Amino acid sequence: MIRIALPAILALVLGGSGTSLAQPSPDPRVADLVQSGALRIGLGLGSSTTATRNPATGEVKGPALELGRALAARIGVKPVSIEYPRPGAVIDGLRANAWDVSILLVDPVRAEQVDFSNPFVQSDLTYLVPAGSTIQSVADADQAGIRIAVARGDTSDLVLTRAFDRAELVRTDSIAAAVALLRSGAANAVALNRPSLIAESVALPGSRVLSDGFAEIYSAMAIPKGHAGWLAYINEFIEDAKASGLVNRMIETLAMQGVRAAPPGGPANASR
Repeated sequence: MIRIALPAILALVLGGSGTSLAQPSPDPRVADLVQSGALRIGLGLGSSTTATRNPATGEVKGPALELGRALAARIGVKPVSIEYPRPGAVIDGLRANAWDVSILLVDPVRAEQVDFSNPFVQSDLTYLVPAGSTIQSVADADQAGIRIAVARGDTSDLVLTRAFDRAELVRTDSIAAAVALLRSGAANAVALNRPSLIAESVALPGSRVLSDGFAEIYSAMAIPKGHAGWLAYINEFIEDAKASGLVNRMIETLAMQGVRAAPPGGPANASR
């Protein structure tokens, strides 16, 4: 499914780190993963904060793939990609026990369904508006008659469902479909994370990503509930990745605009 060789990926994300991130571990906390021989990585496609597919080449790239493969290398097992059409759809795979680890934006609704690691990058949610739009700030968006396109189950959908009073949310089955509504004039704005909107704006001449945002967000690894050992192991991996510079190199290599490495530590520090 993924055409990039594993050694090339690991050289990309781990090269020069000076850490033991790529060293196989006999750690008993992940003994069941070692026994299975594989780490199943849930890839929610369409967002720069998770994974995207190049429509011309079919190449998939993104933090979920890069960090998932690096974690698999550290454990000493084979990475296996399990793809979903949008980040929110990854949650659907829980019912079928389809994946072991994924990367998602942290949200309290999702935290009821998965356990999140310490965050590794941070950004914000905002809007992409077309040329000539009268929407200048996030406050302008929550008005009667305004239609905001969101991918169903995406973090923007979850946050705005709790926050909106007057504007209408138009839910789609993919991020690409949400952007298509904006392009056709069927929506007044697309709500999404800033790095993804910056990337989408390139193909929409005259479009603007608003300078302010409506929520601060953090990306973290997510695992099914009931695996305390996995979570402790992954938190160590994430902290090593931040401290070693691996996260910063990943941001640079993937050309992720509008994001930065999360501070050391867990959610208490990330909430500042």
